[in-house]
Amino acid sequence: MIDGEALLKRLQPSLEGIRGRIHPNVDMSKVTWFRAGGLAEVFYQPADEADLAAFLKKLPRDIPITIVGIGSNLLIRDGGIGGVTIRLSAKGFGETQQVSQTRIFAGAATTDKRLASVALEAGISGFHFYCGIPGGLGGALKMNGGANGGETAQHVVEVYALDREGKRHILNLPDMHYSYRQSKVDDDLIFVGALLEGQKGNKEDIKKAMDEAIRHREEVQPIREKTGGSTFRNPEGTSAWKVIDEAGCRGLTIGGAEMSTMHCNFMINKGDATAYDLELLGETVRKRVFEKTGIDLHWEIKRIGRFIPGREVEPFVASR
Repeated sequence: MIDGEALLKRLQPSLEGIRGRIHPNVDMSKVTWFRAGGLAEVFYQPADEADLAAFLKKLPRDIPITIVGIGSNLLIRDGGIGGVTIRLSAKGFGETQQVSQTRIFAGAATTDKRLASVALEAGISGFHFYCGIPGGLGGALKMNGGANGGETAQHVVEVYALDREGKRHILNLPDMHYSYRQSKVDDDLIFVGALLEGQKGNKEDIKKAMDEAIRHREEVQPIREKTGGSTFRNPEGTSAWKVIDEAGCRGLTIGGAEMSTMHCNFMINKGDATAYDLELLGETVRKRVFEKTGIDLHWEIKRIGRFIPGREVEPFVASR
């Protein structure tokens, strides 16, 4: 049961000196790009890194925290999120600056599109693929975000993070344990920024590569729909959309949720989809793909929060 007012009242003694915005019972359907999901019990947007560190040091250890970014690759279940949901905003975590001929510092709330633009202005190549990722740097660091042949792991020099106690950590590339569309770091770490490296490049060539990434995305992805980007990771040796299509799931609909007819690895909220509709659609696709092809698809979209009782989605379990 979400009762943000009660939790916020309990937190009041810990909030002295905290400069960020904190509210109870925030509708997360207004945050995620799917435009679906329940309430965040307490929603906190820190003013900056120092404010976040102070909050974490004071927060009682028994209260769970959940980190969300700009909500582009996220499905929040209809029962909402208990505890404190933390979202880093561009005002406090969106700084970007060139620090050398080939290096850029960027805050975790920097949009991927903004990162690509900063690299262009600096004449640093290798970042053009971020134009094809509708998300923020924090998510890209966590998930090794990539597109058009590029990925975040190719550019990480250092990642800056706070732990649950507000202590700052500096992680280098090996510390991130990157693989395809994932990292293996402590889930309690909150990424606040990163030092990234590319190569010295020609602005004209970089702009052409960016334009091509944008053109490709506009031509093949349903970018004007309420969607969360790629639903599943690409299986080894093939593409997720190909096996979804082969299983007859292009255009498959459950409630207000649909697998896009334009790009069938994209789920779409057609207008009134619940998070239950969307997650059930995804698990149905996983089941049908496995039955048709023997391939076990893995979610790329992050699903968090509670189900409404009686409206739970059972994950498909592949049996060989």
